[in-house]
Amino acid sequence: MEGQNYLGIYLRKDSATVVCLAGASVSGSFSVAVEEKSEQNPQTLVRLITQGCASRGLKFSDVAVALDCSMFMQHNVRSKFTDPKQIASTIRFDAEEVLAMDITELALAFKVTSSSQTGSALTVFTAQKKQLSEILVALQANNIDPVTIEPDVSCLSRFISQKLSLPTDSNSLFCVLSGSNGYFITFAQSRDILTMRTFLVRPAQDRSELLAREVPMTIALAGSDAPVGSVQVFDSADSVNPHQLGERLGIETASVDLAEAAAPETLAGCPDPVAFAIAYGAALAYSEKAGGANFRADFMPYQGKKVQFQKAMKFSSISVVVLMLAAGLYFQLQLFQQNSYRHRLNKKFQQQYASVMFGKKPPPKTNPVKKLEGELRRIENVRQGLLSVTGEESISAKLTMVLDAFNKCAKQTDLNIDSITVTTRTISIAGDTSSRPNTLKLFDAIRESRLAILQQYLDAKGGRDNFSITIEPQ
Repeated sequence: MEGQNYLGIYLRKDSATVVCLAGASVSGSFSVAVEEKSEQNPQTLVRLITQGCASRGLKFSDVAVALDCSMFMQHNVRSKFTDPKQIASTIRFDAEEVLAMDITELALAFKVTSSSQTGSALTVFTAQKKQLSEILVALQANNIDPVTIEPDVSCLSRFISQKLSLPTDSNSLFCVLSGSNGYFITFAQSRDILTMRTFLVRPAQDRSELLAREVPMTIALAGSDAPVGSVQVFDSADSVNPHQLGERLGIETASVDLAEAAAPETLAGCPDPVAFAIAYGAALAYSEKAGGANFRADFMPYQGKKVQFQKAMKFSSISVVVLMLAAGLYFQLQLFQQNSYRHRLNKKFQQQYASVMFGKKPPPKTNPVKKLEGELRRIENVRQGLLSVTGEESISAKLTMVLDAFNKCAKQTDLNIDSITVTTRTISIAGDTSSRPNTLKLFDAIRESRLAILQQYLDAKGGRDNFSITIEPQ
């Protein structure tokens, strides 16, 4: 389906390689080149790409572009941050300090190679904004708006990481030589990229000597504690002997076949396996969660259909929220009006109903039954002489409770009563016992008879414990 197809384009100054991925398989690939030097411009090259896609019936939803290493410069920069967002916000200042030049006219892309507590080591790529602008204008004029524009070495490293088997017991270095370019990529055991290097290769240059000189330098730049255990070499000119190179380097060296990894039947329209691998790696950008070194993140950010879709979704979400708020407010007003009418009707009904009710309205939060039961008990107490008509306990009832208390402990305490004074509310008693503990026993007996001691006076005199207390019924 078109919605699942991704187009990878490897752009050079006078040629391009295109790979279209449908899921995990290649649905088409081809290479184009501008033959006339007078016509070597982005518009002509992009027109050839568009015609090639149309003639082969290639359908795609998104496009990713890989720039040839002749169109950008590579630098090693140190950042004091480890968070990608903080690095992105300060990368231009760090790069300007390292380059010691004004980078206003440069577009930057970076990739984190290692991080520690002190910061991050970055591989920074710089390209001329004018050149990028010409490429983007040419692509967009032909209805091609790339989501990413990355360095070719970044796309090649993605292809190697996903399509080739890497050693899991040691670090590995991949050396890839095309017709005019060289790429060195060091992978850690965890498949993280430690170093990426690109350079131009002269046609008559001795490639074995080049690798023998550059491999130790690349290993040193990796700066990893774990040594490089193997070197994998691919030479498009097939002029490097891996066995001899391994003896010179003292590291196990073997050849790797990019054409084998890319499925040979898909290379029919691409004579250069390295260019095919780079274009393939560009199309794989959509399967990489972390993302690569994207020039468009710094210059002319992507404003294609994804961003438009996100904006449309954002606008739709806001519209739905406003609509829901309006609907909620409308129904709330309807409910408020209904409640207001109900309250008015209820108030009017209460007034009309109260005018026809018989008897006095019961007080709020009271139980008439319990109140009647309490009144019945009070009448019974009056009949038995325990209460007066006014509701207070009678004098005889009070004396009965006092005498009951005396009878409980008179013999044990050797109690003598000197005087008893009775009022409507309290009873005052004066007397003595044989000891202070016996006096306290008397007080306990009084309390057990439902009498409260309001005041008390104690005094030991003549071998007896004198007391004077005031009590009242509880």
